[in-house]
Amino acid sequence: MQIAVAGSIATDILMTFPGRFKDQFLEEQMHKVSLSFLVDELVVHRGGVGANICYGMAQLGQRSLLIGSVGADFTDYGAALSEAGVDVSHVRICDNVHTARFTCTTDLDANQIASFYTGAMAESREIDLGAIHTATGGIDLVLIGADDPDGMLKHTALAKANGIDIAADPSQQLARMDGEQIRELIEGAAYLFSNEYESGLMVQKTGWSHDEILAKVGVRVTTHGGDGVVIENSDGIIAKIPAVPTPGLVDPTGGGDAFRAGYLTGRAAGLDHEAAAQVGCTLATTVLETVGTQEYTLDHPSFLARLASAYGEEAATTTATTLKLG
Repeated sequence: MQIAVAGSIATDILMTFPGRFKDQFLEEQMHKVSLSFLVDELVVHRGGVGANICYGMAQLGQRSLLIGSVGADFTDYGAALSEAGVDVSHVRICDNVHTARFTCTTDLDANQIASFYTGAMAESREIDLGAIHTATGGIDLVLIGADDPDGMLKHTALAKANGIDIAADPSQQLARMDGEQIRELIEGAAYLFSNEYESGLMVQKTGWSHDEILAKVGVRVTTHGGDGVVIENSDGIIAKIPAVPTPGLVDPTGGGDAFRAGYLTGRAAGLDHEAAAQVGCTLATTVLETVGTQEYTLDHPSFLARLASAYGEEAATTTATTLKLG
C-alpha cells in the first residue's frame, strides 16, 4: 500500500517557560495583551506535520512519500529524512524563501503558545498531486494535513479526480479556513482525523452536526489526549482506545502526528482499527517523552514491551507479527 503524506515541513523552535501562562493573564486586560515570557530552555528541531508523520511511519518500517514545499535550506533536513527511510523525491524546492518555521513555548501545565511562519509552505499549491500519482505508479491513500490552505484544497480536488483515498487532517488550519473550505476538505474522505477541540470547531464552522459529518466520511478518528482515542463511523463507535500512560511527559509537540503515523502504518499492514490505534497511541507516548518530534530512534523490542504493558501480550504479538517488528 503506497501512502503519501501532504503536509507542512518545518523547523521547530521549542522553548520552555518555567511557570504557568494562566498566571500571567489579567482578565480585564485581555483586549490588549502584551506579554513576554522569559524561557529557560530552547532547542531547534526538524518538524512539520507532514515530515513528522512520515518519520514516524519509517520508524515502524512503513515507507511513505512526503509531499510538501521547502526552501533551499532543506538539504540537511532532506538527507536526514532519506536516511530514516522517507521518500523525499517529490518534495518541491523553492530557492527564494526559507523552509517554514514553527515557534512554540510550553508552560508547566503543557499549555502552548505558538506561531508559524509559512515560508516555502505557501508554494505547496504549485504541487501537482495527480502528476506524482502517475509518476509513482499510483498512490493508494494520501493524508492531507495542515499546509497552505490553497494547497490543501488543490490536493483534495486532485486526489478525488484521480481516485485516491483521502485521510483528511486539517488540524491547525481549521482556525484559518471558512466553512465552505472545510466542507470541501472533509466530504468524501476515507478517514477524518481531529482532536476533541477541532471536532467541535468543525461542527461550528461547517454547520454540519456530528452525525452529519460522520455520514460524509468513512471513518472518523478523534484523539482525546490522555483520555485516548475514539474511532467511529455512521453506524456508531467502532472502538475506544485508552491512551498509554506517559509518566515521563516532557513535550506534547508531535504526539498527534506520531499517533497518525502508527495508526496508518497499522491499517496499511492489515490491522483492525483498534489494534492500529494501539500502535498509534504507543508511538505517541514515545514522542511525548522526547523533546522534539523526530529526535527518537524506535527500539522495536522496547516499543512492543510498552504496547504489551498497556494493551496486553496478545496485542503486542499481533502487532509484532503483522508489522514484522523484531
